[in-house]
Formats: sequence, structure tokens, C-alpha cells
Amino acid sequence: MTEQQQVRWGIIGTANIARAVFLPGLREAGGDATAVAGRDEARAGQFAGDNKIARAVEGYQRLIDDPGIDALYIPLPNSLHAEWTIRALEAGKPVLCEKPLCGTVPDTERVLEAARRTGTLLWEAFSFPFHPQLERIAALVADGAIGELTEIKSNFHFLLRNPANIRLSAALEGGALLDVGCYPVRLAQEFFGPAPESAWARSTWGGEDVDVDTWGVLDYPAGRRLMLSSGFGRGYDTFTTLEGTGGQIRITNPFHPGSDDSYEVVAAGNQPRRFAATDELSFTPLLRHINAVLRGAEQPRVLAVDTSLPLALALRDLAESARRHG
Repeated sequence: MTEQQQVRWGIIGTANIARAVFLPGLREAGGDATAVAGRDEARAGQFAGDNKIARAVEGYQRLIDDPGIDALYIPLPNSLHAEWTIRALEAGKPVLCEKPLCGTVPDTERVLEAARRTGTLLWEAFSFPFHPQLERIAALVADGAIGELTEIKSNFHFLLRNPANIRLSAALEGGALLDVGCYPVRLAQEFFGPAPESAWARSTWGGEDVDVDTWGVLDYPAGRRLMLSSGFGRGYDTFTTLEGTGGQIRITNPFHPGSDDSYEVVAAGNQPRRFAATDELSFTPLLRHINAVLRGAEQPRVLAVDTSLPLALALRDLAESARRHG
């Protein structure tokens, strides 16, 4: 591709997150929503029409094999991520796969092996590591604005009302920890590194044998820790605090910041400083980066081969702890 060409994106599946988050970010970033694939042609056609996507395709493999598609976004249920991501990678199509990359460690390892073997680019759809808000917060931490960072307290909750939602299906690898608890764990990875030393968690169970509320702790070297809380049973809550030896950074939404979000630096001996989070959609910086990489204008960063396995291992350890304790 040339630096002037628009990246032609295909979407595998008609998930709501594609409509609500991916497509607005893609359009703000300057990519082209070229086609969407569904198992049912009529449903794919309806989704395409409703969301101004140029074409609808029946069958995921047909979209993967389509020469008019440059990159693929995969927002399928967790249990389908491995199969369709591997198929796309083997076809040479760069992939942005929804988080978590897979619901299990073995599937994560299979997908990452395929990415390494084929050399095809793969990203896990955590957008916040690319967002200017996190860059600014990380710079504050690095400059000692709150002393030494020792603890992260992070929530991700929302109210799930539909009992038929796929997040409540164990067969589809749902559950609160995989769906939203993964965000605080991925955030801790940015600040504390990829290798927690121990994990402790408790869960409340519901739906079709999934965790609907999980809270826990990951311990990191040098006495640092993440305290996380995630679930489907209360109003939207992403409040997060970075705790340091000399103060705090309080963030209303580190994961998908919007125009109403902010972060505040509260440090000993200084007046609190509040900053607006963003004037840009949460997925836009991630998609702008991927588009630039595929056009040859940037080198790829934050690839799944570098970040996804440590996350999967930490999520497994938390889940195993929760299961052990009922």
C-alpha cells in the first residue's frame, strides 16, 4: 500500500461493539469500512445498511479470502477468536481481535504461534495503550508526580440486563473477568510489567456457570499490587486510582475515555490538578496507528505477540484462584 491509500477493513461478525466502538473510531481515524461478514446473509445485510458499510458477505471465510480487504476486525464471542484469527493470519490478513485475544491460555498460545509463523500482524483490541490520555498519565508517573507508584486500584463494572447475553455463557467463554476484568490487568501490565508473582480472587457465579462479579489482587515484584473489581451487576464504573508514595492520580475512565472524563493529580503539598481526558474517540488512536502501519508510514507497536500471553496467564491465575475458593 502507499501512504495515500485508505485501508480497507472487513468486520467478521455483527457484534454491537463493532457498531458502537470500532466503526466510529475507524471513521475518525480515516479507514474504510468496506465489508461485514455474517453467518446469515440477511443479518449481515441489515448490519451493513444500518452502519453504512459498503458490502455484506455471507460466511466469515469468504471475507477472509476477499482480495478487496486489507485488514480484519474480529469481534466474535471469545470462544471463536482462536479459529477465525488463525484463519485470517494464515491468509495473510492483519487482524485486530477483540479482547481478550482468547479465553484460554492454550488458545492464546496457538494464535500467537500462528502470528509468529506467518509473520502477519496481530493486535489485541485494547485501545487505551495508544491513547494520549495514558501517555500523559504515564509521563506524570515517570516524572515522579506521585512519588513511586506502588498500587493500582481499578474497577470495570456495568449493568447487564439481558439473561441471553453471550457474556453469561460458559460455552462461549464469557464471564466478568474475561470481559471487563481484563482491562485492569492489562493496565497494570503497562505500569508494573508482565509478570505478577501471585494472584488471589473471589467470584460470584451466575448465568450459565460464569463469574458475574470478580474481585482480586495481583502481586508484582517490589511490593507493588493491582486491586481489581469487575462485574455485570452495577452501573457503569471504570474509576481507577494510581497510588504512589507521594500522591494519587484519579482517573474516571482509563479504558475508553470520553469527552466527559478526566484525571486528577493529587500530590502532597500541591493543589489538585485536573485534566480533561480527550476530545477523541477511544479507538481512534489505535486504528490510526494500524492504518499507518499498513500504509508503511509507521512501525508496528504493542503487538499481541508481545503483550497477550502474560495477560492470558494472569487472567488464568485469577480465575483458578476464584474457582478454588468457590
